[in-house]
Amino acid sequence: MPFPKTSAILPTLLVTALTLSACAQDTEYDERGGFKIARSACPAAAIATYTGDITLFDPPAERRVEAIDVSAAISNLRATCNENGGDRIQVTAGFDVQARRAVAGPARSVTLPYFATVLRAGTQLESKQLGQVTIVFPEGQLRGSAHASATASVSRAAATLPDEILQRINRKRKAGDADAALDPMNEPAVRDAVSRANFELLIGFQLTESQLAYNASR
Repeated sequence: MPFPKTSAILPTLLVTALTLSACAQDTEYDERGGFKIARSACPAAAIATYTGDITLFDPPAERRVEAIDVSAAISNLRATCNENGGDRIQVTAGFDVQARRAVAGPARSVTLPYFATVLRAGTQLESKQLGQVTIVFPEGQLRGSAHASATASVSRAAATLPDEILQRINRKRKAGDADAALDPMNEPAVRDAVSRANFELLIGFQLTESQLAYNASR
């Protein structure tokens, strides 16, 4: 089953918002002027655009609503991060898959493929893994669910902002200074460094090109 093209599954990234946040986010007001950004090096976890749900048809080539056999969606995505020690930062994303079948018949199980990929700076593919989650529909029931997870790691050094960049971001600015109102994220060097240090763990169903096109067209 082909892996979706990276350009097709990536969400539009709001650089200032996402790159300064990750598994944790906070700001502290400094009475001497300005805000100090408390940034975590943990990768943020998100569901990749157009891949958060999957629809199976019977027959498979059909696309009419009447032909829908099983539909499923990823929900309750939660990430935990281990930043303690070592040169790698490990992040684990757990999620639920909620599914519905068209006919409440005999007990049935359906296995769905999913992917977990780590992106750097919004576009650079760092790693990819594939998994499967099996949904069990009890006899006479339309709905079924299951839990799945994925684990990845990133380089601590690559995910950590250089001291020079942190100083430029958190530098105190006083009223009357020539650059008091300037956002440090508008500086190309700062913006690029923050982008390079930003990692994301993206989760989604491993879709065929046809399934991906179906999701994108809805």
